[in-house]
Amino acid sequence: MIPSLNLPLDAILYHEDNQLIMTNISDSEIHEIVQRVVDHALGTPVREPASIAPASIQTQASSKKVVAIGADHGGYELKEALKPELKTLGFDIQDVGTNSKEAVDYPDFAHAVAQAVSTGKAWRGIMIDGAGIGSCIVANKVPGVRAGMAYDYSSAVNSREHNDTNVLTLGAGLIGVNLAKQIVKTWLTTEFGGGRHTSRVDKIKSVEKKYLK
Repeated sequence: MIPSLNLPLDAILYHEDNQLIMTNISDSEIHEIVQRVVDHALGTPVREPASIAPASIQTQASSKKVVAIGADHGGYELKEALKPELKTLGFDIQDVGTNSKEAVDYPDFAHAVAQAVSTGKAWRGIMIDGAGIGSCIVANKVPGVRAGMAYDYSSAVNSREHNDTNVLTLGAGLIGVNLAKQIVKTWLTTEFGGGRHTSRVDKIKSVEKKYLK
């Protein structure tokens, strides 16, 4: 019988072919577990494991993924409508502007969104202009960014499953608020499919590297 191990809260345990499988456990915690099992087998008193600091657990629980969002004047209203939706989904928001319906140039804001993703300041990025096309072109000029324009559920799923996109562009003149919310939620929650798509995404990255100075 395996003694009580008092594993950390983020450890995942399950049985597979009668073996105990553990994930998300640090090397020091694994060492502690092995020592306790050995002590138990030898009949020596089992030592109490080191306690897990509550502060570290709270830090993990409070950490949220950041989504950078931007728009030009044509996408400003849709950007503002999507921000509450992102908060409801549990994301922190980095709003790069614009902050009014006054005319601006979409490349400035598409670049800001893409740069936030490329530098790791944001997990994903969303950029909105009138058609979504120009901003997609700009974002894809930034190293490490794979931007895709989505206009319905299927294109949102495809861009994530097949292309592992990390920036989404939307055309506020082409879709309404409700459809935009559905696209955003689908895009943010759809995982990359991997498999045969991995080698294709790797080829996208290799093409990018050829032109990096």
